[in-house]
Amino acid sequence: MDVISAEAYQLGEGPRVDPRTGELLWVDIAAGRLHRGRWHGATLTPTAGYQVGTHVGAVAPVAGDGAGWVVAAGRGFAHVAADGTVRPLGQLRPDDGISKADAITADGTRMNDGACDPAGRFLAGSQILPGTAPRSGALHRLDPDRTVSTVLTGVGCSNGIGWNADGTAMFYIDSLARRLDVFDYDPATGAATARRELAAFDDGSPDGLCVDDEGCVWVAVWDAWCVRRFTATGRLLTTLELPVPRPTAVCLAGTALVVTTAWAGLDPAARARAPLSGRIFAVDIGVTGPAATAWAGVPC
Repeated sequence: MDVISAEAYQLGEGPRVDPRTGELLWVDIAAGRLHRGRWHGATLTPTAGYQVGTHVGAVAPVAGDGAGWVVAAGRGFAHVAADGTVRPLGQLRPDDGISKADAITADGTRMNDGACDPAGRFLAGSQILPGTAPRSGALHRLDPDRTVSTVLTGVGCSNGIGWNADGTAMFYIDSLARRLDVFDYDPATGAATARRELAAFDDGSPDGLCVDDEGCVWVAVWDAWCVRRFTATGRLLTTLELPVPRPTAVCLAGTALVVTTAWAGLDPAARARAPLSGRIFAVDIGVTGPAATAWAGVPC
């Protein structure tokens, strides 16, 4: 497992390959920053960074050269242009307690991990904050026409999400439930049904995930010092150990598995035991995976 980033991120998350440029995208949730970089050999060279202005949980490219990126930020969605301009994009439904003027921030929850489905819809969920009612988070969907709907309620910490090759199965993690689940998914409508458990975790919290070209699911396990690979039916195939306790998310860049990590919440003694916490890692696993699907909407 190679360290590829020079910087340690407080809460590095959401790595993915931008299919338009081949760049690696990732975020630092706590810093509210979107990052871009090029990976040469064992070195990830940052090429640009954008201050979103609030916590940013996930990023996806927007279809079209120079079209920027869509992010799950604060309490909703936003568009980040190549010049760094950030503006609200879509709105959460009125029954979620968000006004038109407050599409990004509100008390109670914040947006967390997300990704685009094979049809170019951006699905991202929320994480409850301290003092918030248990399982008051949700999974939301930003459609190409910029409307937002709620796919799933009763969520504690919406995290990893991904699809099989034909888009008929959606893999999903609620970290507070400590499970990897799968839904039947309708790629034509974006409906997710028939939820069932694939794998349970008792030594850490499952976090971000990606699906490889063999149909297997890679899961970063927070506080377990590892990433695990499961079959589409939930059988554990591989465990990759890390020198840090808090891997947060994964993606595939060619045959390399890229892993973001965090130092958030570690006390000084814990950080001393794991000084590479917050860095980005990569390892060749001999299996490929797709680049990120772009959001199919027009931001303005």
